[in-house]
Amino acid sequence: MSDHHLKDDNLSDEELVRRTLSDRDQFLYLVERYKGRLLSYIRRLTSASQEDAEDILQEVFIKAYLNLNGFKPDLKFSSWIYRITHNQVISQHRRLKARPEGYLTTLEDGAVQTLVAETDIISELDIQMTKEKIASALVHLPEKYREIIILRFFEERDYQEISDIIKKPLGTVASLLSKAKIALKKQLALVS
Repeated sequence: MSDHHLKDDNLSDEELVRRTLSDRDQFLYLVERYKGRLLSYIRRLTSASQEDAEDILQEVFIKAYLNLNGFKPDLKFSSWIYRITHNQVISQHRRLKARPEGYLTTLEDGAVQTLVAETDIISELDIQMTKEKIASALVHLPEKYREIIILRFFEERDYQEISDIIKKPLGTVASLLSKAKIALKKQLALVS
């Protein structure tokens, strides 16, 4: 009897990885768990079309599946798969032209409000106008700043996870985030 009935949302990622290593069909549960999050992440980073983002995502899952034996349990699975996604975006998105409206479709109000609060952006602006301004400003930020803001505020990754994803020390992550907030504020002043 197969143990596919063990699809349990309470299982940790690491437990699902362990099961997948002995039964490759279990990988589908990891795909289900991450496809929505990673698709949003790709679209936030690139403002790719839905179709292009899905192509990148498919490559991510193929790479993850093929490299699952190399997953180190001392790293969070989420950090590992975001890292693969980060690398795939870098290798594929040079050809994808940034379009501000792509960012706009994936900026949640709560994340925008957190970003507004942490960067002292004029908070009286209504949320839709703020989303449009942030989306427009994100397009013009250097990639390293755009990505760290997306990871921190829209993907809600902590500093350690960001460090694992972008392969930079924690101190560099903190410094980059600080510089990214300043760059975003400057850019927002230009689009106001």
